[in-house]
Amino acid sequence: MSTTPNPPHPEPDAPRDLVGVGIGPFNLSLAALAHPLAELDIAFYEQRPVFGWHSGLLIDGARVQVPFLADLVSLADPASPWSFLNHLKSRDRLFPFYFSERFHIQRAEYDAYCRWVAESLPGLHFGHQVDAVRWNPERDVFEVDFTQLDADGEAEALGRTYARNIVLGVGSEPYVPEPLKPLVEAPAVPVVHAADYLAHRETVLAAEHVTVVGSGQSGAEVFLDLLRARPAGREGLHWVGRTEAFAPMEYSKLGLEHFTPDYTRYFHALPEGVRDRLGTTQWQLHKGIDADTIAAIHEELYRRTLHGGWPDAVLTPGVRVRTAGRIGATKVELHLEHVQQNTRSRLTTDAVVLATGYQERPLDRILAGIDPYLRRDSRERPRIDEQFRLVTDPAVTGSVYVQNAERHTHGVGTPDLGLAAWRSATILNSLTGKEAYALPNRTAFTTFGLDQRQPHIPQARQAQVLTPLVEGT
Repeated sequence: MSTTPNPPHPEPDAPRDLVGVGIGPFNLSLAALAHPLAELDIAFYEQRPVFGWHSGLLIDGARVQVPFLADLVSLADPASPWSFLNHLKSRDRLFPFYFSERFHIQRAEYDAYCRWVAESLPGLHFGHQVDAVRWNPERDVFEVDFTQLDADGEAEALGRTYARNIVLGVGSEPYVPEPLKPLVEAPAVPVVHAADYLAHRETVLAAEHVTVVGSGQSGAEVFLDLLRARPAGREGLHWVGRTEAFAPMEYSKLGLEHFTPDYTRYFHALPEGVRDRLGTTQWQLHKGIDADTIAAIHEELYRRTLHGGWPDAVLTPGVRVRTAGRIGATKVELHLEHVQQNTRSRLTTDAVVLATGYQERPLDRILAGIDPYLRRDSRERPRIDEQFRLVTDPAVTGSVYVQNAERHTHGVGTPDLGLAAWRSATILNSLTGKEAYALPNRTAFTTFGLDQRQPHIPQARQAQVLTPLVEGT
């Protein structure tokens, strides 16, 4: 898709209406929905050289766990030129997709779609690492310092831009449990996080015995990929996880309504303590395994019993790794504890894949310059209002929006791709102080509370003099 080039930024020091930090799917969604709003001057910065989405887990055949309509824009603007269907049309793939009758697309296909958008949208600056964000009370603007990186990731130049508002979309990072950190830090034996699985797949496959730690979707996909690639009778696989079962994800129609704007608003209005308690009980809504993946694993294991015998694969839920260490130069020893039996054992293995999930990237470093203005909850987490803005001192007239950093205030749907377009549209409505995108008043058949709260469009935080959308550095 071709886009009309934007005129140069009018003044180097003129503040933009919005500067985004990070270009993952969520900020890419915001950029795509902001593109037709010609009155907005925006720019997004990302330290990586190109767009990439979970590249280590683009396993052949692995599918996104939300329907293709959960693209960057469709659930807010189905007529957008940046929709997944328009991507297919631009690649002459619309009829093949139609006949494939697939509601859930492959991860690699979603990644290719996002790359298409990222390569076509103006105002996206890859190879730019944001170093600091500060509030300048004299000018009533945010100062954003960045480092421009060369192709090798080395510093090439320093720069600064100004913004009336900021949106943080720095995403999540691989989580490694404390007992396993020493293994990752000493790379003699292959111990890799699932986020880097494909980059190390051949090395892992070459190991005589492989252990997968983690009983969620990533662990299941890695285990299935390894199982399919290893010879019958010599699989040499062990799969352990903390949950009490290799459980399916909650995918009932009413269960899915926890990923609607209705539930998000309900959750946000709950007391802090109630929100925290709910966060520990809803794991099966987002940490379970897709039923088709479970079926594929069982089918592959069953196929290997057709000629007698059982595959050399051990699947044990309800197990946590207490400690871990290396044995010599080629092996790893995991000290396991079975929670229900209250028993312990040791497992020696030649490679480990940590499918132990992700955690929100800390915002403390990047927000150090505005920390004195932030309002925090009883656990020192940033308070975030219904429009995804950090709650700040009234002296800060601009807004800092966050994407995928608000699970403690907005609930289980925070990292879900299905809410991306709605959240982006909500942010743009808040930013402009008008209904730039008409959003639905009701999205679920379930009524989550006795009092029903209706969404509203807030007034803009300040009167803005908007300038044309431009590209600049």
